Amino acid sequence: MADVHADVNADVNADADARPARGARQSSRVSEAGAGWNCQEVGTFQRLRPNRATFTWLRPGTLWRSRNEILAQLFGDPSAEVRRRWVEAQRERGVDPDFRIFREVGEDFTFLVLGDTGEGDASQYAVVPGLLKAGEGTSFAVIASDVIYPTGSGNEYRDKFYRPYQDYRAPIYAVPGNHDWYDGLGGFMRVFCEAQPLEVREQGFRLSPSGLRGLLWKKPAKIDEEALATARRMRSAPGQQATMPAPYWVLDLGRLLVVGIDTGIRGDIDREQGEWLRRISADPRPKILITGKPIYVRNDYHPCDIEGGGTVDDIVRDPAHNYVAAIGGDVHNYQRFPVRVGDRVIQYIVSGGGGAFMHATHTIPRVDVGGVHEDDFKCYPLRGDSLSFYSLLYSRRLRMRWLYLTPDEGLALMSRHVGNVPPRSIAADPDGTPPPPGTAGSGGVGGVGGVVGGGGGQVRTAPVRITARMKWAARLLGGWPMPFHLPVGRVFHRWISELSDWDTPPFFKSFLHVSVTGDVLRIRCLAATGCLAQEIDPPLEDEVEIPLVRTVA
Repeated sequence: MADVHADVNADVNADADARPARGARQSSRVSEAGAGWNCQEVGTFQRLRPNRATFTWLRPGTLWRSRNEILAQLFGDPSAEVRRRWVEAQRERGVDPDFRIFREVGEDFTFLVLGDTGEGDASQYAVVPGLLKAGEGTSFAVIASDVIYPTGSGNEYRDKFYRPYQDYRAPIYAVPGNHDWYDGLGGFMRVFCEAQPLEVREQGFRLSPSGLRGLLWKKPAKIDEEALATARRMRSAPGQQATMPAPYWVLDLGRLLVVGIDTGIRGDIDREQGEWLRRISADPRPKILITGKPIYVRNDYHPCDIEGGGTVDDIVRDPAHNYVAAIGGDVHNYQRFPVRVGDRVIQYIVSGGGGAFMHATHTIPRVDVGGVHEDDFKCYPLRGDSLSFYSLLYSRRLRMRWLYLTPDEGLALMSRHVGNVPPRSIAADPDGTPPPPGTAGSGGVGGVGGVVGGGGGQVRTAPVRITARMKWAARLLGGWPMPFHLPVGRVFHRWISELSDWDTPPFFKSFLHVSVTGDVLRIRCLAATGCLAQEIDPPLEDEVEIPLVRTVA
């Protein structure tokens, strides 16, 4: 798929000088080429892969190994009980009582955040070259959720953690995701916390929900210590070393606190962790929350319950706690919701595009949750690119050519459907200048223009007209409302995306580059398409600046 649309669509030039960073000149918000549609050369990531195996959820064995997700929903989630045992064991080892990690980073510093990394195939390795480029000089990185798929086994860290990030010269911290918990957190705690396995507590069968759960529950895998020691050598440099005190922690950076919480399988936290979070959050310094499950996602609100009462978002919203952003993984794309809370704005971010299959964005409805206006919401991939890619994928798989929608058509359909300002101009004058808003082909909803390459120059075409064929294609793919009620969009998000992994560009992966300069925190979403040009200069898909102010204690 590296040459998808190379003979149909041409790059739309934009005023690069007005952009805040070099990578923005080639982002998906500027052109189709920036989205990776016109990939001229596949990137170097292919040479980094240990093999050509593709991770897929289509294998029955993979689904069976991941059965703890379903069992936890049906019979209760034992994560809180097991987490308490891990925490107790770590306290007995003498870790910092507040699970605090101190790092000397100076007044100005940078770090990376990436989520849902560990498939170990092309979609993970495609992120690595751009991450290493953007990560030069950063102080550390944080993985937000699902370090290892499918079950977090400690025996899979070699090719899904140590090998891909062996050339990242700084420490890597992490918060576990639901998949890391399918192994009882055994692999995660061994790798990141140097913890020894918990003692197995055998219980006889009981006719109860927990008894039925225990009968089918996948037990933690026994770790091959020799193989793990060999894998560790890939990240054995002194500057790469870090040991976390527990599955939840606070990273003390002097001017900023980064707080990581463990949301288990179902997305809530236990009473002890809640008490710890309230205590840590009383510090008046600015904070970023890193969580395994996002609080705002897909126009839904998930405040994250705390055992015994209250929610994590209650803590985040309290002005005395001074949280400026909450970043969660689990959903495999990028989303940003700037939510006004009183007289300030908190940035709620989904950053789950670090390596697993792409969750479609075209199924996200018009945004209004938390008072966020649709045009203030940002996502990557763009809804139109998501719709176009899935239409291409399934038109080929199902041999239904009519199902295919071009990127221009996808953008037109999604802008009409959600009623937003199209995030990319898809028409240009022959000199490359986008037409003014409101003119034919300017990206106005319902009449969106396109460009084609021909004879060495760009020419304006007639506006894209939304036809019945296009609407039905979008309906079947979850990007347009059905004339009768069927939850196609949610089914597509939950199941079809998961079964639709691919190993060729464009990948629509992403990670965050976070910097503190002076009194400003800047969060940038950088893309990884799998194309060589965008490995060298990762596209800037979104950027937000946040003032850092210490609250009065």
